[in-house]
Amino acid sequence: MPKIASISTYNPPFALEQQNIERLTKELFQDKIDQLDRLLKVFENGDIETRYFCVPMEWHKTTHDFEERNNLYIELATKYSVEVIKSCLESPIFLEKSFSPEEIDAIIFISSTGISTPSIDARVMNQLPFSDRLKRIPIWGLGCAGGAAGISRAFDYCKAHPTAKVLVVCVELCSLTFQPNDFSKSNLIGASLFADGSACVLVCGDEVPLINKKSIPSIINTASKWMPNSENVMGWNVKSDGLHVVFSKSIPSVISTWLGPFIDEFLSEEQLMKNQITNFIAHPGGKKVLEAYEQTLQLEPNKTAISREVLKKHGNMSSPTVLYVLEQFMLQENSKQDIGLLVALGPGFCGEAVLLKWGD
Repeated sequence: MPKIASISTYNPPFALEQQNIERLTKELFQDKIDQLDRLLKVFENGDIETRYFCVPMEWHKTTHDFEERNNLYIELATKYSVEVIKSCLESPIFLEKSFSPEEIDAIIFISSTGISTPSIDARVMNQLPFSDRLKRIPIWGLGCAGGAAGISRAFDYCKAHPTAKVLVVCVELCSLTFQPNDFSKSNLIGASLFADGSACVLVCGDEVPLINKKSIPSIINTASKWMPNSENVMGWNVKSDGLHVVFSKSIPSVISTWLGPFIDEFLSEEQLMKNQITNFIAHPGGKKVLEAYEQTLQLEPNKTAISREVLKKHGNMSSPTVLYVLEQFMLQENSKQDIGLLVALGPGFCGEAVLLKWGD
């Protein structure tokens, strides 16, 4: 079974307290949204304390067109990718011996918060000494599901190529998509929730010799699920001034009615029961999303404790967020034979699930 040999995360430089972001949002939207004070309660009720942004808070007080935002996205997404890749390949926590970029066979680059052709991975290859025969697999538009989907596609690649070493790189700069002239409730919720971050995972095939300092998870199997006619549940509306968030209030109820049967079916195929899952690695899409996970999957609150802690310290960074949760699980002491289920949901509407097992 392919293994997750190393993982790293990278926080952008500007750490902002939630109460200060709320204060700025109130300043920007004052007299423009009815009952603004009541709606701003979403900042206090979301169980988020800190978020990291790629730009200082003052940046949002001035006007920035789509071109400027996107150029900044390309510059910083490239920079953060380089940093998080180096940390992953050289991790003193997980790897007894570091890997060099030349040894990597494929890179799966995941993002949904900016546009770049050539894609960011090609730009990264000019800054790190990857082979010019590297397989590039950029994936755009999966939003919050992207981190789980990236691991799933790396699993597929390593099953086909058991000697392969594959990087999954997720970078999202959600703060650059904030629209100060969008007075919709979706934009206000997005302002209270989304943040910036990047993560990198090294997935290795069965025939790659590994010496790890900690017990690492093998990928047993993966599953994908799509909901017909659900394009309006979440995503972007692309307008002349940039990307405008689509964030339906029905998301928690969709999870409650749709996710449970999907996970039950997947676990049944693997001859497992929900109570056999030791590590529940949930993308923390928000407080209500985590509550919906607990309800539909019949989980005790302690099963989502790590996801809640990531949400508290980082907010929702879209695709990298579930990898921040995975990193925390991999840092703790796991018993051999512990079983993990990594789950994330995104635009489409879609779900991605990855079944993990620690130890050989």
